[in-house]
Amino acid sequence: MTSASDDRREGSLQAPKRHALDWRNPEFYEEPALMTELERVFDICHGCRRCVSLCNAFPTLFDLVDNSSTMEVDGVNKNDYWQVVDHCYLCDLCFMTKCPYVPPHEWNVDFPHLMLRAKAVKLQKGAVKTRDKILTSTDRIGKLAGIPVVVQIVNTANKSGTFRKFLDKVLGVHPDALLPVYHSKTLRKRNKRLSNRNNNSAVPAGRTKGKAVLFSTCYGNYNEPQIGEDLIAVYEHNDIPVRIVEKEQCCGMPKLELGDLETVARAKEANIPILAKLVSEGWDIVAPVPSCVLMFKQEIPLMFPDDPDVVKVKQAIYDPFEYLMLRNAEGLFKKDFVKELGTIAYHVPCHQRVQNIGPKTREILNLVPGTEIETIERCSGHDGTYAVKREFHEISMKIARPVVNRVTQTGPDHYSSDCPMAGHQIENGLKNGKKPEHPISLLRLAYGI
Repeated sequence: MTSASDDRREGSLQAPKRHALDWRNPEFYEEPALMTELERVFDICHGCRRCVSLCNAFPTLFDLVDNSSTMEVDGVNKNDYWQVVDHCYLCDLCFMTKCPYVPPHEWNVDFPHLMLRAKAVKLQKGAVKTRDKILTSTDRIGKLAGIPVVVQIVNTANKSGTFRKFLDKVLGVHPDALLPVYHSKTLRKRNKRLSNRNNNSAVPAGRTKGKAVLFSTCYGNYNEPQIGEDLIAVYEHNDIPVRIVEKEQCCGMPKLELGDLETVARAKEANIPILAKLVSEGWDIVAPVPSCVLMFKQEIPLMFPDDPDVVKVKQAIYDPFEYLMLRNAEGLFKKDFVKELGTIAYHVPCHQRVQNIGPKTREILNLVPGTEIETIERCSGHDGTYAVKREFHEISMKIARPVVNRVTQTGPDHYSSDCPMAGHQIENGLKNGKKPEHPISLLRLAYGI
């Protein structure tokens, strides 16, 4: 017979468990109840402080506590809680790698989803800046900025010091933040021939069906289409037929980080039926940006746990290198490399780490002869929009500094991150003119294709 304390100890040793997000419940948006829960969780975090090095949310909280009249959470003005919320960009690392009090522990701490609730309340209060709404409208920006002629003006203006000062003053976009390049010839336009592909020559292996549909993502479509083209080339070299999702919207991650759950729901209604249909037709799904994979693997399923199509997509979507390693386990990954890669400083993005798939990118790149990997498991501080905002840019670069220092100390032939935005954050810290290279692009280079 076990005691209640034994049960609690046993529960704390179990794998972290995520509860579904009760975002349709009106109580989810009640500010007094939110403040009560924030105080409870902040008090637990104050007594622990294991997460102080992860991001700026925790140092902000601990500074508020230490500078309060009581030096406890009860001495902090509740209006200052929003400062902590604003610094959380939902990387999920505290939940997945640090916090000892996550469910099934009785204290039931899910810091990222509590911050998500707070962001949703803030949005409903009308306290979110217009700038933040614009920056998270990635589809709309991509379509507008990608118009021929317009795209040249946008890309040129984003490199102009005068325009960047204007953008800082009017919109609050920091003049030193690197902004993405836009393309009129997007990934989907370049590979339109693949949108209706229906290949029956795929070779299944393990969980994989052997043919993959590419969810191009906003960033992969409008900003760095070459990454998607490199993925297609690598997969086809490995006899994996690839097609492009014929119609897609943003996965919803930017709006999730804003707390705009209704817009996330609309994106889900646009994407899930199309993706689920492709899964039913025997296709696996891959996406070149870890945040988008995580969205379909975790966040949308937690918002819609009872939707069978959401579950179907969740079970069929893969990180690109996770997929290749599953093929490698069955002897179906080709190793006919023609070029050594030398030393690679490889940054592991937060949204890939929290997928709990292991270091699949590193494992694949290690198969290339003459290649040495220096793995960096630390947040880059970018978060899509956090690093470009006037009030957060310098803090984001401070968070990135240990990553940048590791790259500098390694002196690599290449530096790389599965998250292209994290790669450019490192570039911004290096300031040496050397560009990041996506791991899938390095793999294509090794193949010489």
